[in-house]
Amino acid sequence: MKKIIKSDEDWKKILTEEEFLVTRKKGTEPAFSGKEFNIINKGSFTCKCCNANLFNSSAKFNSGCGWPSFYEQISPEAIIMQIDTTLGMERTEILCAKCDSHLGHIFDDGPHSSGQRYCVNSLSIDYKEGE
Repeated sequence: MKKIIKSDEDWKKILTEEEFLVTRKKGTEPAFSGKEFNIINKGSFTCKCCNANLFNSSAKFNSGCGWPSFYEQISPEAIIMQIDTTLGMERTEILCAKCDSHLGHIFDDGPHSSGQRYCVNSLSIDYKEGE
């Protein structure tokens, strides 16, 4: 996969201020403030910045945490993980593998057999029905 690299100025041309702060500056939207993706049809979730496929709608679940949650990524190559030590704690940050967009964090408290919860900012993803 070819990496997408752009300057902050280029990202600002295609993202809203809030999307830029979350995806490029590793911000977090407040819990329960983002889009509610109540999905009933098949589809996929893509990166807001580069349109890379990240999650299938079938992997989405309601965790009650205030952000969209998924129990697995669409493929092992879709998302990269790195240690995040901000806010005085250690967490695992998830990023789009294609453009390094900050998506959120992954936790080991998911209900599915994977045991994982990809906790994603709604500002960092788009839903594509039927894909």
